[in-house]
Amino acid sequence: MAKKVVATLKKEATGKSITKVIKMVKSPKTGAYQFKEETVFNDDIKDFFAKK
Repeated sequence: MAKKVVATLKKEATGKSITKVIKMVKSPKTGAYQFKEETVFNDDIKDFFAKK
């Protein structure tokens, strides 16, 4: 399951908001789950969760 942190972290001079997103990814080697964290622009959130 993927989880999005709702709080906005920072506003830049361009007016774009940045959000910290956390995605759970299954490791192909061990089968264990790992968490991938990234800060992305609000416009790119769907792209972050769509890519593998």
